[in-house]
Amino acid sequence: MRRPLVAGNWKMHGTRHSIGELLSGLNAQQWPDQVDLLIAPPALYIQQCREALDGSPLKLAGQSCAYQAEPGALTGEVSPAQLRDAGCEYVLVGHSERRSLFGETDEVVCRKFAAALACGLRPILCVGETRQQRDAGDTAEVVGRQLQVILERFGVSGLAQGVVAYEPVWAIGTGLTASPEQAQEVHAMIRARLAVLDDEQAQCVQIVYGGSVKAENARALFGMPDIDGGLVGGASLNADEFGAIARAAGQA
Repeated sequence: MRRPLVAGNWKMHGTRHSIGELLSGLNAQQWPDQVDLLIAPPALYIQQCREALDGSPLKLAGQSCAYQAEPGALTGEVSPAQLRDAGCEYVLVGHSERRSLFGETDEVVCRKFAAALACGLRPILCVGETRQQRDAGDTAEVVGRQLQVILERFGVSGLAQGVVAYEPVWAIGTGLTASPEQAQEVHAMIRARLAVLDDEQAQCVQIVYGGSVKAENARALFGMPDIDGGLVGGASLNADEFGAIARAAGQA
C-alpha cells in the first residue's frame, strides 16, 4: 500500500520574517498521520525551518541540487551532501522551471538523481509536458523520454527509491489544473510503463501530481487510483491551505 505524499515547493518566496509567520501557521495545523509531508524552502532558510519544525511531521526538501555529490568548484551551487547535512531528506530534480529556464537536460537531471541517492536523499523526479506538446498528442512520448534516462541507469527499483511528480507545465502557476481524469490518465500511463519492466516495484512507486493543486481540488485529484498525493506550489505558502490539502490526502 503506497502512502500518500504532499510536498510544498516554496520556490523563490519568503523572507526570515514572512517564513517565520508561515512556520507558526504550519505548526498550528492538524497533520494526518498516514501522509508523508514535506516542504522545500529556499536554501537560505532551511536551517530556520529545521529549528522551527523540530518535532513536526513536516520533513525538509531541497528545491534543487548540484549534479555531483562530492565538494567542488561549483560556485553558487548546493550539493546534495550539504542538503543532507542541513537536515533535508528529499530534493526536487528536473522541475520544469529548472529545465526551461536553466537548460537542464534529461542527462543533467539523471546526474542529479544519482547524486541525491548517493547522499541518502530521496529525489523527487519532476516530469511533464508543455501545452504545445499536449495539444500535439506528445504527452506519453515526452514523459516517457524524461523517465527513460533514469530507468536505463537505475531501473524501476532505483526509481522507487525516489518519487515521481507529474507536473504538466501548462498547469504550473497558471491557475489551470489538469482534471482528475486527465491527471489519472498520465499517472496510469507512467505506472504501466514501469510495470512492463518490473510490475512489483511499479506498484510501490509514489507518483504525485503537481500543477495548481488547491484545497478545493485536492480530494478529487488524490482520490484517483494512481495519484499518490501532490507537489504543491503557491498554495503551500498559506499554512491553512497547505494543511487542508494534506488532510485531503489523508482522506482520499
